[in-house]
Amino acid sequence: MSNLANNTKLDIDRIIFIGRTFEEYVNMFDLSIANLKNKKVLDCPAGACSFSATARENGIDVEACDIAYYFNNVELYNKGKEDIKHMINKMEKSKSNYNWTFFNDTDDLKDYRIEALDTCVKDMKLYQEKYHAVELPQLPFSDNEFDILLSAHFLFLYSEAFDFNFHIQTLEEMLRVTKEEIRIFPLVNIEGNRYEELDKIIHTLNERGYNTEEVQVNYEFQSNANSFLKINIK
Repeated sequence: MSNLANNTKLDIDRIIFIGRTFEEYVNMFDLSIANLKNKKVLDCPAGACSFSATARENGIDVEACDIAYYFNNVELYNKGKEDIKHMINKMEKSKSNYNWTFFNDTDDLKDYRIEALDTCVKDMKLYQEKYHAVELPQLPFSDNEFDILLSAHFLFLYSEAFDFNFHIQTLEEMLRVTKEEIRIFPLVNIEGNRYEELDKIIHTLNERGYNTEEVQVNYEFQSNANSFLKINIK
């Protein structure tokens, strides 16, 4: 295990290891398998998502990175099961904060989260070299290494924990390692409000020569979380 994993700042109890399924990614990011073929894709940060595993089964060249990957598979799997249980208990008390169209109910949601966790951890065992431990805003990849970068449920969402400069530094690293486009979902904070610095970030990106587009999708679980930011690089 990396020395960073032994740092008191990186306590596994402080990491939430929950992920989405490939099906959710397709809906969140308006993706198609055909358009991802012959592309190299980075899921950043990926958590316990099954996107990488299922995409690989469909012949897509994909890698994943996350701070959680400093810990071993057994630790992460056990943590993931506890996190899912905790999440479901909390959601039972706040169902009205979510849109129950994609998922039927909390039991259905639990099934999706367990499926993602199981698939992710199994794939990590088979393709350990495809899962990279990182601590954003730094990324351990070469310039223009990936064609497409997908980033779900991190940037913008935790605005109370990460300031504007952190967002800019992370975006700069994502842009450095990506050749064609970046997609970031969602565009709201944890309360479901549009990220207050989003327009400033878009303006900054536009000034640097990048084309940006807010794309609405037919997927909404967290209230108001139904669009992603597309950053065109080339």
